[in-house]
This record gives sequence, structure tokens and C-alpha cells, in this order.
Amino acid sequence: MLNNNQKNYLHLHFIVFIWGFTAVLGALISVEAIPLVWYRMFIATFFVGGYIWYSGFSLRVPGKTVLAFILAGIVLALHWVAFFKAVKVSNVSVTLAMISTGALFTSILEPIWYKRKVIWHEIVLGLVVILGLYLIFKVESSYIEGIVLALIAALLSSVFSLLNGRFVRQYRPSVISFYELLSGVGFLSLFMGGEVFTGEFFRLASRDWLYLFVLASVCTAYALISSVKVMKYISPYTVMLTINMEPVYGILLAFMVLGDSEKMNPQFYIGAVVILATVLANGILKHREGIKKGKADGPGNDVGASPDVGMC
Repeated sequence: MLNNNQKNYLHLHFIVFIWGFTAVLGALISVEAIPLVWYRMFIATFFVGGYIWYSGFSLRVPGKTVLAFILAGIVLALHWVAFFKAVKVSNVSVTLAMISTGALFTSILEPIWYKRKVIWHEIVLGLVVILGLYLIFKVESSYIEGIVLALIAALLSSVFSLLNGRFVRQYRPSVISFYELLSGVGFLSLFMGGEVFTGEFFRLASRDWLYLFVLASVCTAYALISSVKVMKYISPYTVMLTINMEPVYGILLAFMVLGDSEKMNPQFYIGAVVILATVLANGILKHREGIKKGKADGPGNDVGASPDVGMC
């Protein structure tokens, strides 16, 4: 029999597996990136809102905080648009390899955001990531547009993480996400324009409706809420290490589901491994620095856990 820690650890892996499947769903859904993200956020808003209503959480927050949530929601919407557009114009493997650079973007932006000194190993690791990107650019020149879009998505994910890093100290991740998802829907609705929402817009293939429902319910609402619960019992360090498996799971799933379209040049995989290993090394070094400074590495809680983990 598995004990509670083992069950939660396996549950976390399952959630990361789900996040890895998000890009595959993006490739399977025939809808273009912008309406795809609109559908995802629109449907997910109802699921997260239903969870909040069932749990009896309050949605009351100060007006200035709502404005901050709206800004974060717009960033999240733009991140997802760039992410799914990258999948559409390249493939899942390229997109996920580039998305894994998000943690390094965060390391670069954190000193500016929190006004702290730049750490030397983050600069070195950033140069190693550039090497990994060079290896991929060199052999996958036909996917340049997808690579650039995925890097933009990775940059936006780091901006979103920094914005949410301040919110989670005071508010529940489910409440934060409700406002952000709703804001993203509003922003994309204004961007697309009211004339888009005709009967044709909602006339999708039954397969697309099924995939969108899975994307919004399982990969967004369920994964968000479940990840927060799991993080109550697993240390942030273990969570960080596990989440680095997301691109690995995603690339393997893409190869199994999508077949030959996901076969890449061997040098691509070398570059991807270099990037993933660098991101992992950065997390380990940060963990060691935290220990030296006497920071606790115990389980999280609902208010303090980050809601943007695995935000693909």
C-alpha cells in the first residue's frame, strides 16, 4: 500500500503528465490559436467558478487588486496564444523545448522585479541555454517562426509568474485564476471584435468540442486545483524537479499520438536536453542557496502555492 506522500507524489506526476498533454491537444484541435485560447479560458472560467461556489470561497478583493488580476489575465491570454500558435506553425516538440526556457527568463527578470543582485551562476546558465538554442536553430531552421513564438510564450510565462508571485501571498489561487481567466476572455473578446461571435464561430466539429472540453476542464481547472492541493504535502523543491518532466512527457506523448510529424533531427534532442538540464541545474542551485540562507522548504499551502505552475 502507498502512503500519503507517495500518493501525492504520483498525483503530482499525473498532473504534470496532463500539462504535457496540453500541447498535443493544441495540435489536435483544428481551431486557430486565438479562438482556441478564448474557448479554453471561457469554459475553464465556469469550472473554476463552480469550484469556488462549491467551496464557499469569497471573490471579494480590493479594486486595485482586480486591476492587477486583469493585467495578469491579459498576459496569460497572450502567453497561451503564442504557445498554441507555436504548436500550429511548428510542432509540439519544438514548442515544449522552447517553453522550458521560461524558468531561465524568470531568473533574468527576478533581479529587476525584486531589485536584488544578479547571481553569477544564472548568467552562466543563461549562456548555456543560448548554446542549446543555437543547436536547435542550426538544424530546425524550417521551424524558426514556431521557435520565436514559443520563446515569446516562455518570456510571457515568466512575466506572469512574477506577477502572480505577489498575489499568492494574500489570495487563494482559485480566486486569482477565476479573475485572470475571466479577464483573458474579456481581452480576447475585445481583440476579436463582436462581429466574430456569429453562429459560424460556435459551429465546431464534435471532435474539437471534445478536445476543448478536456483542455478547459482537465488540463486547466482540474490541474490547477489539484496541483494546489498536492503542494500542501510535497516540498516546493520536489515540485520543481517534477515539473521539469513536463516537456519530456509532452514530447513523448506527441510522438505517440502525432507520429512522424514529431520526429526531429538528433541534434534537436541534444539541444533540448542541454536546455532542460540547465533549467534543472538552476533549480537545484537555487534550492541550495535557500538552504544556506535558512529558508524553509516545507509543504506549501492553499494561499501560498503558486497557481501558475505548469501554466501551459
